[in-house]
Amino acid sequence: MKRIPFSKPFLVGNETRFIKQAVESYQISGNGKYTRLCHQFFENQYGFKKCLLTSSCTDALEMTAILANIQYGDEVIMPTYTFVSTANAFILRGAKIIFVDSREDHPGIDEGKIEEVITEKTKAIVPVHYAGLACDMDMILAIARKHNILVIEDAAQAVDNYYKGKDGVTKALGSFGHLATFSFHETKNIISGEGGMLVVNDEKFIKRSEIIWEKGTNRSAFWRGEVDKYNWVDIGSSFLPSEITAAFLCAQLEELENIQNKRKEIWNQYDDGLTILKNNGVGLPNLPKYATNNAHIFYLVCRSSDERTQLIKYLKHSNIDAFFHYICLHNSPYFEEKHDGRKMPNAKRYEECLVRLPLWVNMSKKEVNYVIQKVLEFYKIDSIKVN
Repeated sequence: MKRIPFSKPFLVGNETRFIKQAVESYQISGNGKYTRLCHQFFENQYGFKKCLLTSSCTDALEMTAILANIQYGDEVIMPTYTFVSTANAFILRGAKIIFVDSREDHPGIDEGKIEEVITEKTKAIVPVHYAGLACDMDMILAIARKHNILVIEDAAQAVDNYYKGKDGVTKALGSFGHLATFSFHETKNIISGEGGMLVVNDEKFIKRSEIIWEKGTNRSAFWRGEVDKYNWVDIGSSFLPSEITAAFLCAQLEELENIQNKRKEIWNQYDDGLTILKNNGVGLPNLPKYATNNAHIFYLVCRSSDERTQLIKYLKHSNIDAFFHYICLHNSPYFEEKHDGRKMPNAKRYEECLVRLPLWVNMSKKEVNYVIQKVLEFYKIDSIKVN
């Protein structure tokens, strides 16, 4: 079997055509036709009030920190098991990060441990929808309302995924927080190479979000004819991407349903083929009743760190790329002296034991079966045979 990469970008076919059209329009610097089409798609498809494409999800997170008016000493609550950008965005504004452990049954934030770390300095809660699967947004929103603090969803992995609320209403992830962010990095379901998006659901942030997005100017209002010239009116930066990036993303969005269906088929094939591992104490993804599945990641939770290391080596020897994921941020070299000393055993277990298997749109059934076969061989379980 040829090497099976962990991830492989999927091209739908219209990316270069749309990019060519953008170049030939002589408007390639951003906030043009394709940017507007992408904004309209997300606003119409998911009910987001305002969308702004960004050069990365990191940029979108940094915009949320500015919009939230994070000041030195403000506290922001988030999971320790997440990518560094989730924390960096707020550190850059002077915030104190308060990390929370993962759930025992899922790498996402333990919603039940959020309220105990809230103080009078808490400004925001930043739930991260790990593997695209929803956090318990009913609980998080109730806590936020009780303490009058902002909710900022890090939905980097959660495009086209939903949460089924206790009120019976199903809504897209990214539509619950005052603000939310998405990623279109090449490893995500929908891609633009690099790229991200800010979602604004609270109307009080809409006007300022455009200003921050356009380097602190009211340029967007100028282009709409609302002012006769644009000027520097606030802080900001160059957060918007070029039209080339937007054109690439626009082509991807046309095939969103097809992409998601193919990823779900692969995810389900893994789940069916590896479910026997549960009998051996190996963890598989847990899907809460309130969460739909966008098939962003399929992972295993090994029984020990050494077992995980050996499994990754075994798969690599079999021409399969598999990887661990995050290192807990509270124990990172940058932050460990700033941490308050609370233990986070669940997150530590995912740090040491979680392994992600290859998952990309054009994976064949034969390739998925080969990965399943090799994982089961490692655990000395009778496996399917691949022709």
